[in-house]
Amino acid sequence: MEPRGPPQPIDLEIMKNLRLHLVTWNVGTASPPPDVTGLLQLSSQGPGMDMYVIGLQEVNSKIINFLSDLAFDDPWSIFFMTVFSPLGYIKLSSIRMQGLLLLVFVKHAHIPFIRDIHTHYTRTGLYGYWGNKGGVTIRMSLYGHTICFMNCHLPAHIENAEQRLDDFEKILEMHQFEDENVPDILDHDILFWFGDLNFRIADYGIHFVRESISNSRYNLLWEKDQLNMAKKKEAFLQEFIEGPLQFKPTYKFDLHSDVYDTRGQKTLFWFNGKKRKPAWTDRILWRVKNLSQHPSEDGDLSEGEQTISVTLNNYISHMSYGISDHKPVTGTFGLQIKPLLSTPLVTLNPEGEWNAVQDVLISYSSVSEFPSSTWDWIGLYQVAFRHVNDYVTYAWVKDDEISSSEDVTHVYISADEIPHAGGEFLLCYYSHNMQCIAGISQPFQIQPSRRSAEKELAQENINGIEKPHSPEPYNEF
Repeated sequence: MEPRGPPQPIDLEIMKNLRLHLVTWNVGTASPPPDVTGLLQLSSQGPGMDMYVIGLQEVNSKIINFLSDLAFDDPWSIFFMTVFSPLGYIKLSSIRMQGLLLLVFVKHAHIPFIRDIHTHYTRTGLYGYWGNKGGVTIRMSLYGHTICFMNCHLPAHIENAEQRLDDFEKILEMHQFEDENVPDILDHDILFWFGDLNFRIADYGIHFVRESISNSRYNLLWEKDQLNMAKKKEAFLQEFIEGPLQFKPTYKFDLHSDVYDTRGQKTLFWFNGKKRKPAWTDRILWRVKNLSQHPSEDGDLSEGEQTISVTLNNYISHMSYGISDHKPVTGTFGLQIKPLLSTPLVTLNPEGEWNAVQDVLISYSSVSEFPSSTWDWIGLYQVAFRHVNDYVTYAWVKDDEISSSEDVTHVYISADEIPHAGGEFLLCYYSHNMQCIAGISQPFQIQPSRRSAEKELAQENINGIEKPHSPEPYNEF
């Protein structure tokens, strides 16, 4: 397969419609379930998602697990990377604070237009010294627009509504970023706020709440939902938008069931064993900054023109997942964006036919304002790569440079570094100064070496001896 050429420039006059799927789930220290097809809507008809954002709470953070996860990816991250990488998504960024985990996955095509990626966390547990509660964020520039995702786990229990609001205000105040244009979390064009926010249903008794749920009369409970009540009073919440709560409260369930808490009235060591009243603890909200003007690269955007908007397409819970006492909640969004960036910072391609017999060449060019560094490198990746460090091999753009002109630079990779088995691969240019991928090639084919082909043929002959030819397909299972 030959390279398909550099990506086409983006038309700045055409709105891009991006699809975002956001998940929040308190997993209660459980391991990943065997299947998440429904949760991620992977089998749904229509266009696929451009971006997935996964926010988890109560990921297992016992000391042995947490120390292991510091050195290696945690089981949930590995699980989602295994799901997404064959589908053409990579893990763009992640952040972990004890039990809080936030992951962002994006389609390959969008990578060159995502920049200024930063993460942050704020502890609010034990007066700010413990990270069992708090918030973690990932922020970025997407086609020139600033977007921030914030995953929170706020204090539990019905009587702590004010503490939840105080902690959220603290998280907003503490999340400061290095970007001088967007120093504060509320300065982003779009802010998504989600997580186990732990707001409960006030005043009504457990029997009335359960009866309303059984009859699907959720609207009877909305006015006593503590978050809805707070949004009417607290100015800092009033710009946050949420879809209608047209699904059952997502807490508290017996494990592996869709039955609400059935614990008996027992106490042990002063532990209150009463049944918990159902509540919409798991929520997804968003806020769009009032945009008045956004200059494009050409500086011709008129004042007051709408450059970005958010549409909620789906806001549901998923009752079939029972690994914890919370049900996961997902929101599917449409992001209508007028691109402020038209071309990637770096365009790169493989030169000629690639195989493991001879050294191979990469050509790349960059825009004039690109902040290159001697520490930049180009990675060779399998097409289904998981994250930026999942390269097969790499070349330093300066140390391995063999020629350079005003328009294009050539870098080589030694034949010894090329996979003998061949296959489909792509190239990514990593910027040290920007700490992100600045350019990505189209997929291309590496031809298998003669040694690899002979080995494969020999293996086929062995298999042919072991299994006689049959006109019917052979199934061992």
